[in-house]
Amino acid sequence: MSTAPPDADGLRRRVEEFLADHDPATLEPLEFLRARFDAGLAWVHYPEGLGGLGAPRGLQPAVDRQFAKAGAPTNHPERNGIGLGMAAPTVLTVGTEEQKKRFLRPLWTGEEIWCQLFSEPGAGSDLAALGTRAVPDGDGWIVNGQKVWTSMAHEARWALLVTRTDPDVPKHKGMTYFVCDMHAPGVEVRPLRQITGEAEFNEVFLTDVRIPEEHRLGAVGDGWKVSTTTLMNERVAIGGAAAPREGGMIGVVAQLWRDRPEVRTAGLHDAVLRQWVEAEAARLTGARLRQSLAAGVPGPEGSAAKLTFAELNQKISGLELEILGADGLRYDDWTMRRPSEVDFTRRSPGYRYLRAKGNSIEGGTSEILRNIIAERVLGLPGEIRVDKDVAWKDLPK
Repeated sequence: MSTAPPDADGLRRRVEEFLADHDPATLEPLEFLRARFDAGLAWVHYPEGLGGLGAPRGLQPAVDRQFAKAGAPTNHPERNGIGLGMAAPTVLTVGTEEQKKRFLRPLWTGEEIWCQLFSEPGAGSDLAALGTRAVPDGDGWIVNGQKVWTSMAHEARWALLVTRTDPDVPKHKGMTYFVCDMHAPGVEVRPLRQITGEAEFNEVFLTDVRIPEEHRLGAVGDGWKVSTTTLMNERVAIGGAAAPREGGMIGVVAQLWRDRPEVRTAGLHDAVLRQWVEAEAARLTGARLRQSLAAGVPGPEGSAAKLTFAELNQKISGLELEILGADGLRYDDWTMRRPSEVDFTRRSPGYRYLRAKGNSIEGGTSEILRNIIAERVLGLPGEIRVDKDVAWKDLPK
């Protein structure tokens, strides 16, 4: 028999009791993480049996701080941001009970990394124009097509995949959503070297890839609806993540300003203060957004958080180079490699500056996000869309 969800004090006691029985200093990290999930202390707002206790979402940061203070291992979110921020809420929202039980635990523990097979060479900003085909075949589907800009595909075990299943209806109506096994025959991952010199992104070719029916997420033809669930969570995950004051990029620049008094000028002082205020305003707005999420699911407001995140990162990383002067022009390492994580704060100023250029493209371009904010948040007239009622097969390719 299920009990009432715990409050803040009840959660604190649960964590204390858990730590008394599971010493992070002696347990293997994976064993500890699995036990934490099973105790409902992974995502406390998720249902019982799926890593949570049905508690308010806003209590999660306090639980995480309690575990961090005890020296508990993390699930390395920098490696599995797509899984934790996008795949998990999508599976929870539209997945079957069997899918939730199969995917959520190894996702949270970091045993299985996820990627996102959405964008295509001819369908980036206009995702609904995608052409990767999924054709029914017995008790499954056969998929053929190409995806691009796939972060961490070289590390991933599973992928969120959206496909075209009915070309005879308008583009938004003929899509179906799947979980794709990245180790399946016919899946080929090729690196895409970026401006940083690394290949964090990839292109993925799908050739006669078989996906079982039990890996379909949502109903046939509901791919756009499920994709919207993923995208709304993605933008909150990118732009609305919890952060302390001076967390992230602004913390790096603030520390640089304190450590290098010899480079200070009146003009730079004004620039640093302006960026600090903007970053703090964005942080507080993100906290307010997370509070609103406790009462529902992500909406279009997350697009504003992601848009602000991208612009701030680019401005702050540029300011860092300006403060450093000639020293900021040095680049530490141009070796071609395929990283297993993305971490801005522990890298060089040159890396931060170059990598931040992608923030206004990944997770929805800034131009598309401005359209979403204008139409769905501010209620302004929508853009003219002449292809709205045209069958996908009749659209110019």
